[in-house]
Amino acid sequence: MPKLKTKSGAKKRFKITGTGKVVYTQSGKRHGMIKRTTKQIRNKRGTAVLFKTDGDNIKKFFLPNG
Repeated sequence: MPKLKTKSGAKKRFKITGTGKVVYTQSGKRHGMIKRTTKQIRNKRGTAVLFKTDGDNIKKFFLPNG
């Protein structure tokens, strides 16, 4: 059997915490900040945790060795 490879796009976008949750960077902060409200920009700051079922799918299909 061949080895399972990690998807390189997922490697850059997701990180697995010590407890097994999947953390991701929130979208919508690359450009066009002038048209967004200050509240929108503030709420998009930092990282967020994926829902459990979505995180399980990411770990199973894209980050098998993570």
